[in-house]
Amino acid sequence: MARNTIAAEVGKGRILVSDGAWGTFLQKKGMKSGECPELWCVTHRSDVLDIAGSYLEAGADMVETNSFGGTRFKLEHFGLAGRAAELNRAAAAISREAAGPDRWVIASMGPTGKMTAMGDVTEQDFRGAFGEQAAALEAGGADALCIETMSAVDEASAAIRAARESTKCEVICTFTFELSRQGGYRTMMGVTPAEAARSALEAGAHVIGANCGNGMERMIEIVKEMRAAAPGAPILVHANAGLPRNVNGSDVFPETPGDMAGRIPALAAAGANIIGGCCGTTPAHIAAIRKAVDGLKRRP
Repeated sequence: MARNTIAAEVGKGRILVSDGAWGTFLQKKGMKSGECPELWCVTHRSDVLDIAGSYLEAGADMVETNSFGGTRFKLEHFGLAGRAAELNRAAAAISREAAGPDRWVIASMGPTGKMTAMGDVTEQDFRGAFGEQAAALEAGGADALCIETMSAVDEASAAIRAARESTKCEVICTFTFELSRQGGYRTMMGVTPAEAARSALEAGAHVIGANCGNGMERMIEIVKEMRAAAPGAPILVHANAGLPRNVNGSDVFPETPGDMAGRIPALAAAGANIIGGCCGTTPAHIAAIRKAVDGLKRRP
């Protein structure tokens, strides 16, 4: 049976569960600082497959891909820009294998690290790089493209448009916000949740949301702002397991699976339709989120 779209399932009143952190999981698998995570899709395929499978076994309805830094701009730091299509196809194929026929692959597309304001790139440069990545991820089996951790409207919009032009995939776009000293949430480039929501939808995103930067508690306020600006749009949240604390030189994320799961009712009430994790979250966190989501009443 063909998979329905994510947006269509949300439209039925379902609250869906996404997966958790990939970077910290790769580190636990042995990836060293300075290594290219995307290269692991071909050099350590079984380890990457195990990560995807672990989240699906925990109850996730969808799983991301090991392709966050898969644009040619990011890969050029490792001398791998010419292998962008190969590595992204491999990343999507791994998660497709893990997900099987019934669950979704939402392929990760992170920021390039370039800015038009600094003269690093043009919008066409963005669209070329993101279009190349998107097409390869679709070829590998992705159902949706998760453009994530965005802070600038121009880069996010270019990525969304490139994804829509280059593929038939659903397009998700999430921004990362911080609580400002004056109160309220902004991205590093000064974008509010409401502005992010409107700009992503205008560019053609099917699903909007927030990831990283905040734990579940702060995500509740961010979702409220997005929901007010976009009453009918599906909203995805990938929250950190709390705000990191440095312990003996390492970042430690303090929220337990129970802590995160305890905030699911409030997050859903705020308007979140798809809930998963980002930095510091594990399969145990996703299993707890799954249980909490299953305990909610289906929305009308």
